[in-house]
Amino acid sequence: MSSIIISHELDGIDWKEISTIFEKAPLGTREPEKLRRAAENSELVCFAKDGAKTIGFARAITDGEYNGVIYDLCVLPEYQSKGIGRMIMTAAMKKLEPLNVILFAVPGKEGFYDKLGFRTMLTAMGNFKDAQGMTERGYLK
Repeated sequence: MSSIIISHELDGIDWKEISTIFEKAPLGTREPEKLRRAAENSELVCFAKDGAKTIGFARAITDGEYNGVIYDLCVLPEYQSKGIGRMIMTAAMKKLEPLNVILFAVPGKEGFYDKLGFRTMLTAMGNFKDAQGMTERGYLK
């Protein structure tokens, strides 16, 4: 593994490659064109790169004053448990200071976020278009 860099630039991103990271991570499927639009509409994007290869991704939206939400942290399986997710999150959190930040954690990965200072919320709620799918994936009661 060569030197990993974090980039916040959208130029030259292969969205099909990012979509593949989601599938391999595994975090489900994402359409490349929808991912591109979501990233362009986000306040912040973070790409982890090993040379020319994109190996991880996350994005965030904010109100610019009080709150931000991190979405879509994903890292290729062969790079997981090597500090890449932490690098992406650290870079994102630095850019999001001093906002309150929330996120969805994949079931079973809460400990990763706990080490980064995140705490489980007791009263968070959501209105989901695919509530059945969210329940099946372990996100909802």
